[in-house]
Amino acid sequence: MQKTPLALLFISLGFCHYASAATLIYAGKLITADSDKVKSSQTVVVENDKIIAIESGYKTATDNDQVIDLRQHTVMPGLMDMHTHFYTQFSATVYTEPFTMNEADIALRAATFAEKTLMSGFTTVRELGDNYQISVALKKAIAKGYVKGPRIYAAGKTIATTGGHADPTNGVAYTLMQDPGPKEGVINGVDDARKAVRQRYKEGSDLIKITATGGVLSVAKSGTNAQFTDEELAAIVSTANDYGFKVAVHAHGKDGMERAIKAGVASIEHGTYMDKNTMALMRKHGTYFVPTISAGKWAEEKSHIEGFFPDIVRPKAATIGGLIQNTFANAYKAGVKIAFGTDAGVFEHGDNWREFIYMTEAGMPALTAIQSATIEGARLLGVEDQLGSITVGKIADIIAVPGDPLQDIQQMGKVNFVMKAGEIFRQ
Repeated sequence: MQKTPLALLFISLGFCHYASAATLIYAGKLITADSDKVKSSQTVVVENDKIIAIESGYKTATDNDQVIDLRQHTVMPGLMDMHTHFYTQFSATVYTEPFTMNEADIALRAATFAEKTLMSGFTTVRELGDNYQISVALKKAIAKGYVKGPRIYAAGKTIATTGGHADPTNGVAYTLMQDPGPKEGVINGVDDARKAVRQRYKEGSDLIKITATGGVLSVAKSGTNAQFTDEELAAIVSTANDYGFKVAVHAHGKDGMERAIKAGVASIEHGTYMDKNTMALMRKHGTYFVPTISAGKWAEEKSHIEGFFPDIVRPKAATIGGLIQNTFANAYKAGVKIAFGTDAGVFEHGDNWREFIYMTEAGMPALTAIQSATIEGARLLGVEDQLGSITVGKIADIIAVPGDPLQDIQQMGKVNFVMKAGEIFRQ
């Protein structure tokens, strides 16, 4: 006897796709992020972890359905921050923490930062560099449901050169400096570069982060000098490609930035001193810019507090920090691809949303800023087929804010509904 397919049996018995329990989200306004059109009075239907329908009007619920009434809200995809650091939160005592906190202390604190970030509407982040493999462990713990937090794409230990921005021994006594190598994320030469990338693969990272120039907060003199050779960059990118990794690049100075762009990296973080030629290179190579205006403003503000930063850091924070917003404005006007990123961990976790204020102040329309934190982030990660927009078939990462953030961007700081992969974390 020929068996009747289960789907045909359901149809013959009068069942429709909504026969099982579904969650109906009534959206007063709906930003799907894959369109510039904002829809009104919509129902988003979620089943398990997927969006299965989007319908005009407010669909009548069955007895089995759960209704989330957000008719006074704007509903949008879960937000994505492409530059976070859960292992830290900067303060005047941060430079002594490695001597006063154990790895377990830092990891447990990181879990609280992750939950705070999720509750503020960020359902996906790139963790761009940490110590002790905390972000990889946290990624696994969140995926298994042990702790609450956003979906994490982890870089693990950032790769630097000796004395470079992410050399973990900068500023310590000579007897403690030793000579860290690829395992610790410090390279010198092509072979070291390849080994460092392979070590991150071994440790469970999802992407590679390098510091192509000096940085603001490291205990080192220059915040802008180029710190990798062309040959080292080529080795990093080609090895990363072998392992399916994208490369994110911390860079403030123009020379180091342009070397990295030509090598084929995926994104430039901060980008303070990029100019028109740099921007043209980014357009040519399709390189994303992740601005982190929030961190720049925070660093500039704290530079005015006597004793907050070490003396070698303070002038860098005062000069570099305040320039990033203007760089962002120029890059946006020049047509550079932009993905939202904050460098949270420099400033307080959970305040990531303030980046929207700084972006719109610099001339980016509110909807475009929201798209930079949704569909553009997904494109940078290479997961736009799964995340980044409210689209039928995609994972149900959905948030809501009261009112209309396109009229008042401050509403992005008032997220009061958070769903990640169909599970409600805040309502």
